[in-house]
Amino acid sequence: MRVTRLLMIIIVFGVFLTACGKAEQQSFEGPTDEELENLNETGMPIVEEQISLEFFAGQAPATNPDWNDVLVFNEYEERTNMDIKWKMVPHDSIAEQRNLALGSGSLPDAFHSAQLGLSDIAKYGEQGVFIPLNDLIDKYAPNFKKILDDHPVIRNAITMPDGNIYSFPLISDPEFASHRIQARPFINKKWLDELGMDMPQTTDEFYQFLTAVKNDLGEVPFGGPYISTLTQYLLGSFGLATRGGSNSYIDEDPETGDIRFYPVSDDYKEMLEYVHKLYDEELIENNIFSIDHHQFITNLGDGKYGSVVWFAPEEVASKENGGNYIGMPTLEGPHGDKLLTKIGDPVQSPGAFVITNENENPASTVRWIDYFYGEEGMELFFMGVEGETFEKADDGSIQFMDHITQSEDGLTFEEEIAKYLTFPGGGFPSMVNEKFFQGVANAPQSLEASDKLEPDMIDDDKIWPTLTYTKEEINQLQGFGTDIEKYVGEMTDKFISGAEPLSKWDAYVAEIENMGLEDYLEIKEAALERQLK
Repeated sequence: MRVTRLLMIIIVFGVFLTACGKAEQQSFEGPTDEELENLNETGMPIVEEQISLEFFAGQAPATNPDWNDVLVFNEYEERTNMDIKWKMVPHDSIAEQRNLALGSGSLPDAFHSAQLGLSDIAKYGEQGVFIPLNDLIDKYAPNFKKILDDHPVIRNAITMPDGNIYSFPLISDPEFASHRIQARPFINKKWLDELGMDMPQTTDEFYQFLTAVKNDLGEVPFGGPYISTLTQYLLGSFGLATRGGSNSYIDEDPETGDIRFYPVSDDYKEMLEYVHKLYDEELIENNIFSIDHHQFITNLGDGKYGSVVWFAPEEVASKENGGNYIGMPTLEGPHGDKLLTKIGDPVQSPGAFVITNENENPASTVRWIDYFYGEEGMELFFMGVEGETFEKADDGSIQFMDHITQSEDGLTFEEEIAKYLTFPGGGFPSMVNEKFFQGVANAPQSLEASDKLEPDMIDDDKIWPTLTYTKEEINQLQGFGTDIEKYVGEMTDKFISGAEPLSKWDAYVAEIENMGLEDYLEIKEAALERQLK
């Protein structure tokens, strides 16, 4: 009797598990007739009869704390006739809360600004938890579809190994160079003039400037919050990252055309030798590997550096001394290489918005989010409402009103604008472009610096997209792949600082090979071939 009951329990439990498995793997069949009857395919409102949706929203420290009552979404609700119930989740607990929602089956209709990475997108997309968007984008997302058609690198970056698109990303407009360049090189023009030197154009001339700052002025030649801003700036001067910086440590070997792990190349060794020389001769601030970030900003604001690779000094440090810095060009390296390769991927956050299988209005939701990839929607998202947060000049330019730029409460711009808008903090589904985005990248000092670098930026058609992986590949890369990349980072710092002599280079290369470099490259190559296809 007990055996029979036990057998029945096992059978019922097995059926339950099978049912659960099928539920996890359920396929999306498209919008229902009921939804389509209520949907306007163009124009506003999006739906005739109001609908309510529940969104899980990542709450960055800089953003508005409650999107249920904020200008941008109050206005958008009136335009669309769609009422969004926002569950605000602070960033310090977002991973935990997101995983709980995904694991419990108690899903929102969509995840917004929830920091979803490529591995999670692929995993939950294959399971059917996130719905495929390919057909919905073609039919109901004209703004986003145009971006994908105009920039295949963006389409490739968000297409998962199964061929589906499951997310709307945060995009940096490929034409907005200043935003994509991010940290950029600046030189102290006041000291350059004092020394009677021309702007450095090569790595040798940069070395000569740094040496003169130390020997003739007795000042700190180069400073930074960490050493990697300098090495990333120099990659293209030494023939490295030939396919852009979307994928750390891999590029195309210029001699063979094969995929290359460039931290074991002679070019990488030569770059390390150059940077080590700068550090060994005290041309780089000696505590760059440990400096407190606030101390670096203070030093920069005091004008204590001959050069930096960072963001606009007069915006992030001080107007007075920060104004002494001007942008530097891309440096030509010892073999004639001159390319700015380490630039931001157009896809800054791939999983900025995903729709779950609980959503009964997927087509309406796609129309809702697509608005923020068009001109009108970007204006609303980044600038707010005309007459309430911004004004338009006769020449068509737009600017925030005085009560935002000159806060009566003594608040910073970001703190004041967060009363009305939600973009501070980043990670949102939209496209950052020069016309509407008001940030450091749009500051005159930033634009001037990017103008000098833009001619040497790697072309988008040369950039490899951020690679996406199968579940098996992810598991492998989270093992030995992570170990290899961590080891490279540690040894790079040690070679530069002299903690490990470059005479141990061959041993370093052998260690990486023993850690599984061949398998690592096979996975990367398979993923690359899949996406480029």
